[in-house]
Amino acid sequence: MTARDGDAADSAHAERMRRLQAEQRAKVARAANPERGLVLVHTGNGKGKSSAAFGVAARALGWGQRVAIVQFIKGKWQTGERRFFSRFPEQLEWRTTGQGFTWDTQNRELDIATARAGLAIAREFVTGGQFDLVVLDEINVVASYDYLPVAEIVACLEARAARTHVVLTGRGAAPELVEYADLVSEMVEIKHPFQAGIKAQRGIDF
Repeated sequence: MTARDGDAADSAHAERMRRLQAEQRAKVARAANPERGLVLVHTGNGKGKSSAAFGVAARALGWGQRVAIVQFIKGKWQTGERRFFSRFPEQLEWRTTGQGFTWDTQNRELDIATARAGLAIAREFVTGGQFDLVVLDEINVVASYDYLPVAEIVACLEARAARTHVVLTGRGAAPELVEYADLVSEMVEIKHPFQAGIKAQRGIDF
């Protein structure tokens, strides 16, 4: 490539970027600024649904916002995210209502009872107006197991306070929740170390 060819390529690139910048600025100018919080759903069979939600929580904390996390299914075992978020007692409320994975509890009535207890807490946090963000971790799973009626979850979301964003995580998100949400992300599993016989790793998986 000659110097002249390089200059032409640079000029063409700069022109493309200027057009792209103008398009993006026009889209931002047309976009609405909603008067109420958004609903995000993280679902799919791939890893990273809760991790992504905790990333959103960290972002909110970085802006000085108040965050609540309600964990369904998962028990009270120590995780890196729980240890990290304990450093923000003034900004973050953490509740774990599950008794562990359903294959460990083997008790449908107990799982339903803890799911309903979690929903009661979630409803208080979502509708009360004291939190900017509420993460409902693994709520999609308890709904898919019919531990909670999807209609009650949607009603909770509809009654959310104006300032409150809500993130729902877990595989098997109900179609009604997908339809209601403002943003839906699906995690797709391509490879997983457990398939190769590798156990969950501290700092990566928990």
